[in-house]
Amino acid sequence: MTAYDAVIIGAGHNGLACAAHLAKRGWSVGVFEGAERPGGAVKTLELTAPGFRHDFAAMNLSLFAGSAFNRAYGADLAAAGLAFAPVSDCFASIFPDGRWLGVSTDAAVTRRRIAAVSQADAQAWEALLAAFPGRAAHLFALLGAPMKKRAIARVLFGVLRAEGLSGTLDLLRFLLQSPRAWLDETFESAEVKALLAAWGMHLDFAPDIAGGALFPYLEGMANQSFGMVLGQGGADTMITALVGVAKGAGAVIECGAPVERVDASAGAAGAVVLKDGRRIAARKAVIASVAPKSLASLLPSGTGNARFDRGMRQFRHAPGTLMIHLALDGLPDWPDPELRRFAYVHVAPSLDVMVRAYADASAGLLPAEPVIVVGQPTAVDPTRAPPGKHVLWLQVRMAPGEIRGDAAGAIAGRDWQAAKEPFADRAVALVERYAPGLSSKIIARRVVSPIDLERDNPNLVGGDQICGSHHLAQNFLFRPVAGAADWRTPVKNLYLTGAATWPGAGVGAGSGYMLARQLAGG
Repeated sequence: MTAYDAVIIGAGHNGLACAAHLAKRGWSVGVFEGAERPGGAVKTLELTAPGFRHDFAAMNLSLFAGSAFNRAYGADLAAAGLAFAPVSDCFASIFPDGRWLGVSTDAAVTRRRIAAVSQADAQAWEALLAAFPGRAAHLFALLGAPMKKRAIARVLFGVLRAEGLSGTLDLLRFLLQSPRAWLDETFESAEVKALLAAWGMHLDFAPDIAGGALFPYLEGMANQSFGMVLGQGGADTMITALVGVAKGAGAVIECGAPVERVDASAGAAGAVVLKDGRRIAARKAVIASVAPKSLASLLPSGTGNARFDRGMRQFRHAPGTLMIHLALDGLPDWPDPELRRFAYVHVAPSLDVMVRAYADASAGLLPAEPVIVVGQPTAVDPTRAPPGKHVLWLQVRMAPGEIRGDAAGAIAGRDWQAAKEPFADRAVALVERYAPGLSSKIIARRVVSPIDLERDNPNLVGGDQICGSHHLAQNFLFRPVAGAADWRTPVKNLYLTGAATWPGAGVGAGSGYMLARQLAGG
C-alpha cells in the first residue's frame, strides 16, 4: 500500500500551494485530482479556434502575485515558468451615453477622469489613496491571518495601537458596511459609485448586502496603487509553476485519479480510497480541497459531529456565472478607443442594474440585464491569439444555477442546455449596445453554462465560481462554519482547504499556504 505523510484531495491552486510548502518542509505528499489536468478553475485552453488561448474561468492573477506564498517562493515559481503580464490600465465601466470611467496606475490620469464627472469625488479619491497604505496594512493583516483567537487579537491590538479606539471602530464599521452605504457616504457621482460597486458583484456582494464595501474599496485602491497582473500566455502559467515547485520538492501529483472516500474508521483520517480501488495511507493528514457538499460523499457516515455536518449541508453558494469565450478579428469598437487598452470593462451602468441582476438570479430567473465583465486579455498579452487577432472573456454575472424562468419573458428554456445559447446571445447583444459591430468580429464562440462549470469542476456548485457566498454569516470566523475557520474538521487529521474555507475566493493561495504552515511550520 502506498503511503504519504499528507494526502491532498484536489489539485487546485490551494491544494498545490499546500503540497509545495509541505514538501519543502520535508513531508512526503501525494496529490490526487479527479480531472485530467491540475488547476481546478485556473486553466487556459483553446476553447474556440486553434491559436486562441482562453482562460476558462479565473483570469486576474493579482492576488497570487501579491500573495504570501509568492513572496516566499517567488524565485522557485519563476524558475518553474511563472510569468506575469503587468496591467497599467486596469478596469473601467462604460455608461449608456458613451461616457466611461477607468482606473489606471497613473494617479493623475485617474484623478482627471473622475474630476470630469465630479471635482468632489476626485478629492475624495485622492484622500482614500493617501490613507490607503495605513488602512491596507490592517486589512491585509486581517485577510492574511488564520481565524484563530491569538491571530485575531494580534491584528486588533495592532489596529488599536495605530488608530486608537475611534479609528478601530471606524474600521470595524467599514467592514460591516454594504457597498452602497460606503459609496454613498464617500462619493456623490453615480458613475464613480458604479465603477467601484461592480467589483462587489465579483464576490457575491450586490450593492445593498452588508459586509461588501471591503471589496470595491480594495480593488479600486490596489489597482490604482499597484496595478493588475495577468498570466503571460494564460492564467495556467500559475498552475504550471505550482506543479513544478511541488514536484521539484518531491510531491507526487496524479490526475485522473478521483478519490471515492476518506477512511476514518480508526477515529482519525488515516487513508483515502481511490475510485480505481487503491488505498493510499496518510500518516499525518488528509487535506480535502472540496466544496462542503462533497465532504458528505467522502465521509458517508459523517464526521460524528452533527452541528458541523449540518453546517456543511447548509453551506450557501453564490449565484452562478455564465462564461462566453470569443475569438475575434479585433477588439470591440468602444465609443472611445482608449477603452481597448483596459484588462476589464464592466457593463454594469448603475447600482440599481446590479441589484436587479442579483435579485433575478437569486430568484432563479435569467436576468433581463445581467452584469457583464468584459475581459480583454490580448490587449495586455497579445501572445494569446494569432497575430492581429484577439480573445474576449465575457463573465456574465449573475446567472441562476437552476432556471425557474426568464425575467425578460423571452427565453423559454428551463434547463441550461436549452437556455445557454439564447442567454449568451442576450449578453453579447448587451455588450454590442456599447460596442457596435461586435458580432461581425466574432470568428468563433464557446459558451460555458453554470452547469457546465460544475460538471467540469464539482467545487463550482451551480456555476458559483467563488465556492460559497462571502456574506458576513459565512465569512471570517464563520467560513465554512463557526468553529472550523482554522481548516480543521471534527475528524482527527482531516482538514479542509480551498475557496470554501478562510480566507475565501480568489487565487491568493492563502487557504492552502496557511494550512500548510499550520501543519509543518515555516
